Amino acid sequence: MRAENLGADRACMACGLIAGTEPLPGGVILRTAEWVVEHCVGPLGVGTLVVKPVRHVLHVADLSAEESIELGPLLRKVSSLLTSTMSPEQVYVCLWSHAHAVPGHIHFVVQPVFKGDLARYDAHGPALQMSMFAAGLLPDAAAVAKVCDRLRAAVAAGA
Repeated sequence: MRAENLGADRACMACGLIAGTEPLPGGVILRTAEWVVEHCVGPLGVGTLVVKPVRHVLHVADLSAEESIELGPLLRKVSSLLTSTMSPEQVYVCLWSHAHAVPGHIHFVVQPVFKGDLARYDAHGPALQMSMFAAGLLPDAAAVAKVCDRLRAAVAAGA
């Protein structure tokens, strides 16, 4: 991680998580030269990961060549990691980049979705995510730590 990018925007929660000034349950799962993978701090369930550039970037169009080159393979790797480790029904990958209707530090949400989620919220796709946000149920910190340990072990094993 390049030191000049740590906490690039002090008002940015994503930068604060990278810099370690914001609490991050489960810690970092994976780090590349350009990207960080960590557990989502929102109500999208245990195992939902965030893939975000180390650098404070507001628009996909502003990604550097290096960031762009790493992105596709990294999203595939993270999706495969969740699939092999958690056996979800599906893995959603989507971009979130608005905070209070203002462009924010881009981050791709990589969410394992289970049949129980679909039944519990009687929804799928964006409607499922909206329902989960509306319910506001944050995952248990111990469960997040446990799944993050499993994911890091899978990464270390070459997954």
